[in-house]
Amino acid sequence: MSIKKNSIWSFFASVKLALFVLFCLAIASIIGTIIPQNSPPEFYVREFGANTAKFFQILDIPDMYNSWWFITLLSMLALNLTICTIERLPNVWRLVVLDNLTTDIDRLNKMRPGREIITPLSMEKTAASARASLAENGWKTKEKVRDDGILFFAQRGAWTRLGVYVVHTSILVIFAGAMIGSHFGYKGSVMIPETRSVDTIYSFGSEEPIKLGFEVLCKRFTLSHYPNGAPKEFRSDLAIIENGKEVLEKSIVVNDPLSYKGHTFYQSSYQSYEKLLASVTDTQTGKGESFLIQPGREIKWQGGDVSFGVINREKTKTPYLYQYKIWFKDASGIAEPFWIKDGDSTIIKHGDKEYTFALKEFYATGLQVTKDPGVWYVYLGCILMLLGLGVAFFLSHRRIWVYIKKQDNGTSVLLCGNTNKNKPALERNFSAVSRSLDEKINSHS
Repeated sequence: MSIKKNSIWSFFASVKLALFVLFCLAIASIIGTIIPQNSPPEFYVREFGANTAKFFQILDIPDMYNSWWFITLLSMLALNLTICTIERLPNVWRLVVLDNLTTDIDRLNKMRPGREIITPLSMEKTAASARASLAENGWKTKEKVRDDGILFFAQRGAWTRLGVYVVHTSILVIFAGAMIGSHFGYKGSVMIPETRSVDTIYSFGSEEPIKLGFEVLCKRFTLSHYPNGAPKEFRSDLAIIENGKEVLEKSIVVNDPLSYKGHTFYQSSYQSYEKLLASVTDTQTGKGESFLIQPGREIKWQGGDVSFGVINREKTKTPYLYQYKIWFKDASGIAEPFWIKDGDSTIIKHGDKEYTFALKEFYATGLQVTKDPGVWYVYLGCILMLLGLGVAFFLSHRRIWVYIKKQDNGTSVLLCGNTNKNKPALERNFSAVSRSLDEKINSHS
């Protein structure tokens, strides 16, 4: 008498449910790709109209991947995969660990590929030939006395039947990583002026401040241009400062971020100020200082008894590259003007004194900051999925039996095989073992 399955259990174990949920997720992903996510409400009103924008808000379309219905779909898929695995895995596991030496002999006669050989050799010599044939073709053999005969069994890839469940597990691991990242991670941005440091970023959308737990210092920002004047590269020289000490330094550009303690800092933008960053160093003593200056104002460096200022600016032949006329005087009383290009440095000699003077436009670097503690789970899930798909599609569980029994006119050999997929591969293995067995039987005849 069969027991009727629980209807709820059967519903969540249904393949139809899995296909329906996957279809809905695919449609939702297309919508999420077409409609920009996490934009301000006025953007949707302007682009789609007030009524459509209101409909979008009701369905959480602007933040679709965090909406209740999208998470519900993911949860249903995860539950479906879990229940399908619970329901089907025990039967598959029984096939993996099955004692195939107990297989019914009558069932072996019906397997394909299969063949029967009659030989005048004794059962012992025939058994030895069978052992040798299987061994030289790489089959690890087990044997058992069955029904006045000897049954040999060998198999390859029994564990490959678990490949599909590795894929199921990988999907659940990816979901778990995504949920961890969504609930415990964040994305934000920050603008850091050169020579300044920050310990706080601001969340996308809400603009809520988020403490990093360490400081990020922008030592220098460099903007290079193409010959036509278009921006070519943004480069920020960043340093991580923790407990008052610099623990990491890296120059970042677009697509080459800095990572520290789960945070990733991406170069995203910049902001130019109508100011200049000048530095003066006494090359003899090594003392120096940086100054944030504006054209037309005198700057005094008390540490070196130096005064200087920017008195003019001109364009160069390179678009967006300027040169500046500098007035510079030290304790000797000598004041000599000179020209310097943006981003360059020069040596100034006054009597027995020598100084290094550098000047560049003052910028702030714009950084995007992400923290995703679930990303390693996602990577692990992707690796598991590739392994599981490779096993499920390219490997198979292949089995070969050889049953040897004494007959009135000699010894009979029943050779047969079975596979769950990739039958041509099994047929090649079967043919190799069969040819080897024929050769060994004939050599003893």
